[in-house]
Amino acid sequence: MKKDFIFNDVNTLKGVGPQLSKYLKKKKIEKVKDIILNLPYSETDRSKLFKLNELEVGKTQSIKVFVKKLNFPRIRNLPNKILCEDETGKIEIAYFNSREGYLRKLYPLNKWIIISGKINYFNKKYQITNPDYVTTLDKKEYVIKNIPKYNLTKGINEKKYRSISEQVINNIPNIEDWLNENFIKKNNLSMWNECIKKLHNSKDGKDNLSKSYRRLVFDELCANFFILSENRRKIKKEKIPKKFTKKKMNFIKRTLPFTLTESQENVLNEINLDLADKKRMFRIVQGDVGSGKTIVSLLAISNVIESGYQCSLMAPTEILAKQHYELFKKIYKGTNFKIDFLTGKTENRYRKEILKNLENGKINLLIGTHALFQKKIIFKKLGLVIIDEQHKFGVKQRLEFAKKGGDNCDVLLMSATPIPRTMMMSLYGDMDISKITEKPAKRKKIITLSKPEKKINELWPFIKKQIINKNQIFWVCPLIEESSFLDYSSAKKKFDLINKKFPNKVGLIHGALEKHEKEKVLKQFLNKEISILVSTTVIEVGIDFPNANLIIIENANKFGLAQLHQLRGRVGRGENQGTCILLFKNGLSKNAVKRIKILKESDDGFYIAEEDLKLRGFGDLIGYQQSGIKNFRFSDPIIHEDLFKLAELYVQTNQSDINQKKYSFLLKLFDKAEIINVEEI
Repeated sequence: MKKDFIFNDVNTLKGVGPQLSKYLKKKKIEKVKDIILNLPYSETDRSKLFKLNELEVGKTQSIKVFVKKLNFPRIRNLPNKILCEDETGKIEIAYFNSREGYLRKLYPLNKWIIISGKINYFNKKYQITNPDYVTTLDKKEYVIKNIPKYNLTKGINEKKYRSISEQVINNIPNIEDWLNENFIKKNNLSMWNECIKKLHNSKDGKDNLSKSYRRLVFDELCANFFILSENRRKIKKEKIPKKFTKKKMNFIKRTLPFTLTESQENVLNEINLDLADKKRMFRIVQGDVGSGKTIVSLLAISNVIESGYQCSLMAPTEILAKQHYELFKKIYKGTNFKIDFLTGKTENRYRKEILKNLENGKINLLIGTHALFQKKIIFKKLGLVIIDEQHKFGVKQRLEFAKKGGDNCDVLLMSATPIPRTMMMSLYGDMDISKITEKPAKRKKIITLSKPEKKINELWPFIKKQIINKNQIFWVCPLIEESSFLDYSSAKKKFDLINKKFPNKVGLIHGALEKHEKEKVLKQFLNKEISILVSTTVIEVGIDFPNANLIIIENANKFGLAQLHQLRGRVGRGENQGTCILLFKNGLSKNAVKRIKILKESDDGFYIAEEDLKLRGFGDLIGYQQSGIKNFRFSDPIIHEDLFKLAELYVQTNQSDINQKKYSFLLKLFDKAEIINVEEI
């Protein structure tokens, strides 16, 4: 059998028709390889044969019984029943909606058979309804064993999926291993073919430290690093170096009402060296909330404009893009830079004028939202693209945007989401990474307090005082609507309560609101028309409200550390003291207590991200679901940290061999072969 078999559609397998294909698709199983990578999460123990006097109600057990009698009632809706026995007792097997002919074949009278299923007790006798397995004694070995248990969807039972899975695992062709045998032994891994069989037919699939599981993790990481490394090679191609004297930049620096931190200066220097280099810049600047990434980008832009190129800055929301536009206008006031602003809401007459000026080179810097992707937007000489809160945009989007500048366009990404080191390796291995680790000198550390929810009434006088002092307040709840299943606060319910206490001073936003409705409320808050903003986590990243100095987070124990830190970063962004109050319910778990303690002790986002990773682990990887950072399927950055380093080193050593057939198989296996061709940009 050819190895192409692994990449065939599942409907090419025996027994997989259109309906079953549809059910499998719900589990994201569309190719044969998806069955290979769908590991069992547990196993059903059917390995022991029980006598009928040893059965336990509610358990799945296997029995060897003698078929005594078949009963097929002619009254509709009554079950078909088969009476079986052994030397210790009797049991009834019940079937609903099953054909008589089928059951007569399955249960031959006066013969011994094997049955396995869940034991019930009905009308003073043991019963199994629709057993999982019924077979003859000569096929006993197929049933009496530990059987892998997979996460399945409605419409697929264990028996059916097992037949498909075994058809695949037993027919995997002998694949030439892309790893050297000595390398495999030295690093305590398994050969590929052996590893796949063990993952499906032994406890290895449930043990993330087993040799077989570690092998799959290593392969997943290698596939990831190969793509990142190849992207980097293609992106970092030759360009015309940008020439500038830093005259404009130094002028702007002198007019700033503050001095850059050492960390900001270092990052700015790294960017300037990239701009002046022969290779294109593809860099991400990571900076904690309020660390001053925007000012660094603003100064870098001045050098690009001085060198005769245009720049463009894209933000994920109109309100954030508008804030950038107002800030840049203010700081560039003493220069002759021409700045403009474009979003989907820009009036047509202004849009036409902007597009014309952009194409003629009369605009030096264009700031906007997704609207900047549009094909009609043509730059005369685009030299730098900056994408703020880059995780809100897909890889394809940011590369499409960078295309507008051709080969001479440098790309700078900015993120306020601190990411642990192992994750940075695997998510941004194609980029150069800069970190701003210091906060501006005038920025005060946010006071973080925790309070039991039952003492919520103690907050009202404090909030009233904040409003009198013209301070604004965020009030964050986890859910939009009340839930009968989860003991979470509801943003809507809380809005009603607070609005009664502070009439006409409260606004409400959540993810279910239309974009324009959300931005309308945010503008009201920004313009100080309302004092309290009740919100779900949609305010987590990227909006600057300098007058907001208090944030109250309900059910704080339900959030991840990194997310709590991002939320806390929404306040204290001016010179005034910021305060964060974490409300929690009684009976906190040990991890919840640790999270609150860490947050109260530290405001270092990078340290908090590392601690979050340790506490939350693979189940909810570093708490960044909200930020669009995806999980690995098998790899855990804590448990498999050694494999992250090993895979990175392996790929660096073997990058030149990426076009070999063995590696193309690896990339196809993990869906990396179809990644966007970045060479186009």
